[in-house]
Amino acid sequence: MNGMKYIWLLIGIALLGCTQRPADEGEEAVRVSVLRGPSAIAFAQWMQEKPQLDGREIRVKILDSPEQIQAQLIQQETDVAVLPMITAANLYNKGVDYALLGCPIWGTLYLVGRDSIAPPVYLFGAGTTPDILTRYYLQPRGHITYNYTFATPREILSALSSAKVHTAVLSEPFLSVALHRDTTLRILADLNCPNGLNVPQTAIVCRRGMLPLQAALDSLLERTCQYANEFPMQTIRILENRKVFGREMLTPESLRRCRIQYIPARKNPEDIRRFLLLIRDFDSRALDSRLPDANFIARPL
Repeated sequence: MNGMKYIWLLIGIALLGCTQRPADEGEEAVRVSVLRGPSAIAFAQWMQEKPQLDGREIRVKILDSPEQIQAQLIQQETDVAVLPMITAANLYNKGVDYALLGCPIWGTLYLVGRDSIAPPVYLFGAGTTPDILTRYYLQPRGHITYNYTFATPREILSALSSAKVHTAVLSEPFLSVALHRDTTLRILADLNCPNGLNVPQTAIVCRRGMLPLQAALDSLLERTCQYANEFPMQTIRILENRKVFGREMLTPESLRRCRIQYIPARKNPEDIRRFLLLIRDFDSRALDSRLPDANFIARPL
């Protein structure tokens, strides 16, 4: 289903079916929804130490698809959520009232193959960030064909391992698994800094009601991202023990290739704007042809 139609469908379901949550329901904890993948790496410390925000324990819930997080946001079932920047912008444009706090992940996408780029290049998720950044990066090379047969990076990983695919795009941790399984594979290109642009691929959004705690949230977010960089082995053990990732899927190199660093959106609005402009101008369908307005970015109250 087209991504924009799916968002409209979720909003319609929420408006028809949700009831108002009692004021005290869930108030004992700050609910944080995180997508399984590189985003989860940045929140390992929170999973282990369960910090508090304004006297309330922070509880992290790992979800398996962006659609699950979209549904939680639309139905106001989470306080803080981590999801692709494109998705966050589209939800905001559709009236889902969450503010962009900042960006924790600055690039996990790599072109992988054997000796050189051998079309077709295998991708997953037409119209998503991996697809657009890959086509943007390879556009100057002339006509290159793309194949979207595989729906997930796990499927592409299996095809690479069996030599059915020669060139593909992978993100961590699947990249590290592929390089470990097949030593003939190598990274052909880093897709994360096109033309020197810092790419805020991932967004952290929060309920507007959380904004009085923005400074404290920023501090906690900065700390959990620093933890992943400073203590990679401890981070890996936390994620393995909680079964967020399988054993030996992650390595310290995996974590470094995720470019984990929390930067508040209000301190870096230009990178966010330039990234969204790139997405809109290269594939207008991805952002419904418009950027979110200035209220998208959380401001101190």
